[in-house]
Amino acid sequence: MLATQVGLETRLALRQGEQVLLTLIIPLALLVGLALLRVVPLPEPRVTSVLGSVLALAVISTAFTSQAISLGFDRRYGVLRRLAATAVPRWLIVVGRLGGMAAVVLVQLVVLGAVALALGWRPGTGSLGWVLLLVVLGTAAFGAVGVLLGGTLRAELVLAVANIVWFVLLFAGGVLLPVAALPGPLAAVVTLLPSGALAEGLRAALLGGTPTLGQVLVLLVWTLVAGLVASRTVRWS
Repeated sequence: MLATQVGLETRLALRQGEQVLLTLIIPLALLVGLALLRVVPLPEPRVTSVLGSVLALAVISTAFTSQAISLGFDRRYGVLRRLAATAVPRWLIVVGRLGGMAAVVLVQLVVLGAVALALGWRPGTGSLGWVLLLVVLGTAAFGAVGVLLGGTLRAELVLAVANIVWFVLLFAGGVLLPVAALPGPLAAVVTLLPSGALAEGLRAALLGGTPTLGQVLVLLVWTLVAGLVASRTVRWS
């Protein structure tokens, strides 16, 4: 039952044109464009720095924006309520959604990694382990926030808020521009956001360094707090 539910959620996510645009097409376009066009100042090797930013964006797109919107509209149309009335346990519905989200993130990692290799990226020793850890933590943090948003607000409001937050995090949340390139007060705020912690940690890991303890803790705290609040407030309809 769990495998069926995960497979269903994955197929639904990959069949929707809007979801594919958000989770794959836009990150791919940014990876190729930023790696080849020097419109944004980034450390060298450029494709490696770009890959860190794009991986962070991919996680945000899938775990937060896509997850929140799909959950909000599933609630609106009564999908979750109908599933809960069947023999499928509620925990399995939740785990199935999370499994589908994880499967889409895995597809993103493979596709973006393959394109980055074609553009000249070469993984450093030990970097892939840090990258995988940060992707898992980032997916958990943004997934918890996405479930909180999609499980509490009306679908139309979720759609607006999720897209606005996506744009804000892309341009002012440490994703596209490194924290060091942001104004002082904004940079201080961004270091406490999961977007800043994830993107900065990924860029550091891919450039041969290691993420800081603070970046890991920021992702863990967001996961725990958002997950706890979501578990108490998310509604099925």
